[in-house]
Parts: sequence; structure tokens; C-alpha cells
Amino acid sequence: MWNGKKKAVTFSYDDGVAQDIRLAEIFNRNGLKCTFNINSGMMGGDSQWKKNNVMVRRMTPEECRKTYQGHEVAVHALTHPHLENLPREEIEKEIAQDKKNLESIFDCEIHGMAYPFGTYNDEVLSVLRENNIRYARTVSCTGRFDIPENFLTLPATCKHTDENLMELARQFVDLQPEEPQLFYVWGHSYEFDTDNNWEVIEQFCQMVGGHDDIFYGTNHEVLSPFYR
Repeated sequence: MWNGKKKAVTFSYDDGVAQDIRLAEIFNRNGLKCTFNINSGMMGGDSQWKKNNVMVRRMTPEECRKTYQGHEVAVHALTHPHLENLPREEIEKEIAQDKKNLESIFDCEIHGMAYPFGTYNDEVLSVLRENNIRYARTVSCTGRFDIPENFLTLPATCKHTDENLMELARQFVDLQPEEPQLFYVWGHSYEFDTDNNWEVIEQFCQMVGGHDDIFYGTNHEVLSPFYR
């Protein structure tokens, strides 16, 4: 299992934006690991936008390689489309090419994915299986810590914007489970700038980090013991 531990914490953050630099530093400082989901067809260049007067910019491959050392990268589709609206050949291109690009950029095997907009259909699931994608995160949240049953329609415990985030953290830290329990948090790092609340993730990471009975891993690391 998780080095003999029954509890694990993991994170999933999307889009490969410059705010990930600060987020990764927070994770590193607290001994935590994240999976960062990247649109390789939109890295760097003109891929930027404003939200709440905050500039959001996708990083270059060089910035991503430096920022994500010690963490995991995963597919987020080549150009962040609604995959379920595309013909199969376009779905295949969005997933297979993104996976190929990321494996080349980061010199690693890619195991997972986060759905753009959290949406999918049976055709998308079929393409994932053909490309040996072992897990794919949705935007659904359970508020629970049990291990999900279907890793290709993977829910999180919660998004970091959940008003119960810190209460869930307290519950998880206090747990003494008989069965494996997973705390899975997702989001976009630029939201900490647009909402002006970096203290939320700082406090959360300080609370859940540094416990001897918790395993801290990437999505692949925490899920792989359950692959079928």
C-alpha cells in the first residue's frame, strides 16, 4: 500500500499556469506532492488571459520542467476543448498528442489525465483506454475519503474553494482508519490570485503536512496500488 500507511493526500491542479510556481513552492515546503495537468498545445507564447484583473499565463516548457520537479504531470488535452463534442479522430489527437508531447518534454511516462471542463462521454473513455491512461479526474467532488471505484471518472474529495476544506482537513488528520483513505484536492492555482486568498492553501498544507501516518504522493503514486 502506501509504505504501510492507511491515509494518503494528493493534489491535482490544471492548466500549467505561472501561479503554479508559487503553489509548487508551498507543496515542496510542506513535503506534499501534486499532479499538474498540462495542455501542451498551449504552452507559453500568447496563451494568457485576465480574470478579476489578474493576468493568467501558461508557462513555457522550460518553466514547467523547473517548476514541476518532484511532482507529476498529466494530460489535460492538447488545446483544452470540450472533448465530448469532438469527432473521434479529434479526440484521439487531443489526448494522444498531448500525452506524446508531455512524455517528450518531461522525459517520463504519462499515466493520467484531468478532463478539460470535467466533461467526457463513452467515446472519450474509449480513447483513454486505447492510450493507456490509467486515471482521469473529473470536477465532481464527494466530500469523502474513500477510494473511488472508477479511476477513469475520478472524483476528488473537494476543490480548494470548498467552505468545508479546513474541517475536512481536521477530520482527515484525526482519522485512524482500518481501510485506505484518500484526501484528494483539486483546483487552479490562479484562483488564489483572483480570490486573493493564498493563505487558504498555506494553512491547509501546514495542517495536513508533516504527519507520520500520512503518505504524500502524486495522483499516480496514490492510485497505482489499486489499478486493475
